[in-house]
Amino acid sequence: MLKLGLQLYTLREELEQDFEGTLRKVAELGYAGVEFFHYFGRSAEEVKALLEETGLAVLGAHRPYDAMLNDTVEEIRYNLAIGNRNLIIPFLTEEQRSYAEVAANLRVIGEKCREQGAVLSYHNHDFEFTDSYGERTAFDGIFEEVPAELLQVEMDTCWVHFAGFDPVAYIQKYAGRLPIIHLKDVKKREDGSPETVVLGEGEVNLPAILEAAAEAGVEWAVVEQDFCSRSPLASVEDSLNWVKAYANQGGKVHV
Repeated sequence: MLKLGLQLYTLREELEQDFEGTLRKVAELGYAGVEFFHYFGRSAEEVKALLEETGLAVLGAHRPYDAMLNDTVEEIRYNLAIGNRNLIIPFLTEEQRSYAEVAANLRVIGEKCREQGAVLSYHNHDFEFTDSYGERTAFDGIFEEVPAELLQVEMDTCWVHFAGFDPVAYIQKYAGRLPIIHLKDVKKREDGSPETVVLGEGEVNLPAILEAAAEAGVEWAVVEQDFCSRSPLASVEDSLNWVKAYANQGGKVHV
């Protein structure tokens, strides 16, 4: 059964103002785990103690491509110290999108992670589906060039949808290599740009994604809302309530 986590980027302003208090609120809402993106100057010991206090699991951390490439050992050390094995590269700038070079670097980083008992993953946006790597999408090219033992998939299902592809088909394609998905909803503005919204308020077929994820053996479904039109804390609570309603109807999510 899927476990429900929260990508803390949604609460970035709240965390910057009150890191400890915000994590306590996330635990009080009922999320089982969190995915970090920044530690706001806290030591590994401070973060680990806070996780133990709140009972939150650390399911992963988004770490910048440059940091994972240039400070691999320290990134691994810090994250293992807080109890996190899943190091996830979340984004490539336009200047970094030389995909053959990216694939080669991911092999090196992934091997260093494996040697230390950590796991490297890559998280997509929409550009990996609109960009090409040879005759493939950049998304497929990266994961075909780097073996599964060195690189796992963290699929942002919303961006797969927004790029015009079928998230369910992609979940099925990468089953067995997909420990974490991002669960996000979106609406298209009149100009075609994306507006991320509370779960259930957009156009993504979330029940189909969750059903496919459960069948594919995904461990964590991670709520994320890049930008919120109302309070981010209220937004993540509303998204959690949507998942609870889905679970109460028989959905295979533990909340």
